[in-house]
Amino acid sequence: MANTIVNNKKARFDYIIIDEYEAGISLKGWEVKSLREGRGNIKESYATIKGSELLLIGSHLSPLPHSNVIDESESTRTRKLLMHRREINKISSLVNEKGHTLVPLSMYLSLIHISEPTRPERIADG
Repeated sequence: MANTIVNNKKARFDYIIIDEYEAGISLKGWEVKSLREGRGNIKESYATIKGSELLLIGSHLSPLPHSNVIDESESTRTRKLLMHRREINKISSLVNEKGHTLVPLSMYLSLIHISEPTRPERIADG
């Protein structure tokens, strides 16, 4: 089951929720650790579509005190949301209608698969 980390109760009060979608999010290592510690805020954030990408703007993930984050603007950077192309196209048509907005309702951890990029290795002969 999903482990909810951050809720956006204000969005449920301020907006009429027409439909809910689930998307992945592209995070750096220190951001995952901060979310596990519950140091995230999505109250003033929203999502937008630029080109064929879905982007989360205005979310704040506070770095842990011992993390190696030099630039403070990294905590509010724009993050890419991960969805299938057909879902993004469907959402894009809704957002282009007058008065529709994409607002994150919650963030949670599910099964996390973190992997390093693989490189081809040479196999030594005999």
